[in-house]
Amino acid sequence: MVATIGNQQTIRSTEVFDSLNPATSEVIATFPVFGEADVADTVQRARQAASWWAELGWAGRQQRLLAWKSHITRYMGRLAELVHNETGKPVPDAQLEILLAIVHIDWAAKHARRVLGPRRVRSGLVAMNHAAVLEYQPLGVVGVIGPWNYPVFTPMGSIGYALAAGNAVVFKPSELTPAVGGWLVSSFAEVVPEQPVLQLVTGAGQTGGQLARSGVDKIAFTGSATTARKVMAACAENLTPIVAECGGKDAMIVGSDADLDAAADACAWGALSNAGQTCVGIERVYVAQDVYHTFLEKLADRVTSVRPGDDREADYGPMTMPGQAEIIESHIADALARGARPVVGGIASIRRPYVGPVILADVPEESKAVTDETFGPTVTVAKVADLAEGVELANASRYALGGTVFAKNKKAAMAAARALRSGMTAINSVISFASVPSLPFGGSGDSGFGRIHGADGLREFARPKAITRQRMKPLLNLTSFTRSDKDMNRLLAGAAILHGRRYR
Repeated sequence: MVATIGNQQTIRSTEVFDSLNPATSEVIATFPVFGEADVADTVQRARQAASWWAELGWAGRQQRLLAWKSHITRYMGRLAELVHNETGKPVPDAQLEILLAIVHIDWAAKHARRVLGPRRVRSGLVAMNHAAVLEYQPLGVVGVIGPWNYPVFTPMGSIGYALAAGNAVVFKPSELTPAVGGWLVSSFAEVVPEQPVLQLVTGAGQTGGQLARSGVDKIAFTGSATTARKVMAACAENLTPIVAECGGKDAMIVGSDADLDAAADACAWGALSNAGQTCVGIERVYVAQDVYHTFLEKLADRVTSVRPGDDREADYGPMTMPGQAEIIESHIADALARGARPVVGGIASIRRPYVGPVILADVPEESKAVTDETFGPTVTVAKVADLAEGVELANASRYALGGTVFAKNKKAAMAAARALRSGMTAINSVISFASVPSLPFGGSGDSGFGRIHGADGLREFARPKAITRQRMKPLLNLTSFTRSDKDMNRLLAGAAILHGRRYR
């Protein structure tokens, strides 16, 4: 069987898989599993498209990216329904995700030239006879391996920025959300029909590995640290660079002077929205002992009215990946076995495919619920002496993605935010850094490396190019075999005057 998809792409593979609604198990659509030859063909087509896309220049690419942004905005309702069907998340949450993606496309398109375009830099005294120029050139073809939990917003942090930087993109969405990925690619083709600048490959981990081995110029990966290691090993075969946005075990730290109503409300959203399937969601909370019990009561009050389901009134949906419920159950069971106190919910909260809200207090720090990413609607709450101890415990994790500090004292809150090892920190809010397009997004440790979003995200998908141009003959003839001792003595004397003095 040979299937034909967007941009007249032909698929040799006969293997297919189904996309399912996680709430009902209904088949949404059937997709081909791209084999090695199919991936190679796609990348080759992208190579040709990349040259055309790069030659359009900043203005040409900006015009087309903004047209794509407008198209997504006009058809947001259709895309939101598709996201709802494939992930189970409520339509309003899907709309919010799409809106954030739109904002990032807009920023990347409008700022790419300023960030990446040619600019003069100072040459310095030694090279004063040269003009120095720095610019950033496209890599060529970028492979994007996207996640299922935010199938529009998260991959767009790589796709949109890679396109704005002048690259063609081959996108492999999660095997759980291929229809959303297909919609994004098809919508771009409607706006940019001339060349297959953005293409789709579908399949599971094997297809992702083939994309990593295909010789693309960079891989942008979002997923677990375990899978990231496998993708990195595949990339290593061709020395393909990779930016990896992996999991998180984000902490919220609540100071004794915090607005507890606001903190509890933010914590409930950060922990439970999208059924807790958020890499920068709140999974641990450290509360100053003076307000610990009050905060816990307020959080429990907020959480008890939150309900999962597939109906329009539900606050969040099912577990998109069926096997995640087993991980959540094992983390709850381990915490309870170690002496944790259930404040809201527990093992009985797991009613597949749904998991009700779970709050666990007094959870030992060595418990899986504290050390490992749960990725469910659960949160642990612990008592600490102050913000400093909260920061110390938060930083003890092998993850370092996002985090939150709640405190009214601006100086203390900023100090705690800076001390957190996470790549991003929000003060008196949750996940707000993701909505600021000019800020970089990424972490360290088991949370990955590299950055998407902002100027750093644009540079992630470009290679710096340094150029010097001699403007006049040098005053000292230094880079020649005819160099004289007199020239060197003048240079060394000048260096002694400029750089040899002692600093106190």
